[in-house]
Amino acid sequence: MKKTVLEELRENSAEYLSGEELSKKLGVSRTSIWKHIKKLKEEGYIIESSTKVGYKLIEAPDILYPKEIERLIDTEIVGKEIIFMESVDSTNNYAKMVAADSFIEGTLIIAEEQTLGKGRMGRGWISPKGKGIWVSIMLKPDMKPEQAMQITIIAAYAVAKAIKEVTNLEALIKWPNDIVVNGKKVCGILTEMGAEIDAINYLIVGIGINTNIDKISFTKRGLNTATSLKIEAGKTIDRKLLLSKIILNFEKLYLDLVRKLDITNIISSYKKLSITLGKDIRIIHNDEEQLGFAKDINNSGQLVVILKNGEEIEIVSGEVSVRGIYGYV
Repeated sequence: MKKTVLEELRENSAEYLSGEELSKKLGVSRTSIWKHIKKLKEEGYIIESSTKVGYKLIEAPDILYPKEIERLIDTEIVGKEIIFMESVDSTNNYAKMVAADSFIEGTLIIAEEQTLGKGRMGRGWISPKGKGIWVSIMLKPDMKPEQAMQITIIAAYAVAKAIKEVTNLEALIKWPNDIVVNGKKVCGILTEMGAEIDAINYLIVGIGINTNIDKISFTKRGLNTATSLKIEAGKTIDRKLLLSKIILNFEKLYLDLVRKLDITNIISSYKKLSITLGKDIRIIHNDEEQLGFAKDINNSGQLVVILKNGEEIEIVSGEVSVRGIYGYV
């Protein structure tokens, strides 16, 4: 009922709605309406109340409540089920607990804060409350485990495209899944899965975006290779709008992929945003380091590299440093 009251206030935001009018329309008492209004105010919604004219929604809080995201998306699977938490150790960790039982494909885990956010290679990820987008998308695609890299590719492209759409910043991709703006990292994507030899039981796409973090938060931690969209755009970013764009972009690409449509166009679009291709790179895998040249990205999402000795290899995973990015000169 609280959600219905909120929708009524949204639809009539240019005027006041009386408690009597709301109670008649929704079939509940005026006291019930007042209680739901009170709860909405406690959640951060700014609602003007007047005993003579009623209620008027002035402003919604900058919180990624499910009802705030649901109204911005019209999807088949992603976001049909949303689990929201004020704080969690890691949305991916929580998603893996959920995946231990049955879950609805496309379930979205959203947290306002992560206390133990994590990136690739076990690295930590700062996730301050209300300053970023910390989400995990839960999937169960009908594909082989070795195809999972394709999901990472489409997630990175979906995020980069959404950042451009919302902020007009040129967001580029460092293979496979770092989003870079002006040479600094703004987003990391961590894909984890539970699989058998020839089938994926679940796949979790964790997305962490430094959205409205101030510069001092990075300088305090000595992070000179990271930035936020707010710093680069010079203005506060609408987190709800950005998240909704990511969901819409991702779902379209994901459904195209799992319905066996050609991934060539997706890879082609991804490569246009690649900050890795055509560069000298350093590859670190299992404590071994190799130098090479990033030649291509194949339709499996693997990075095609020409080593210094002329050998051509395909990289599935590992740490890749691009010359001129993140301190590799």
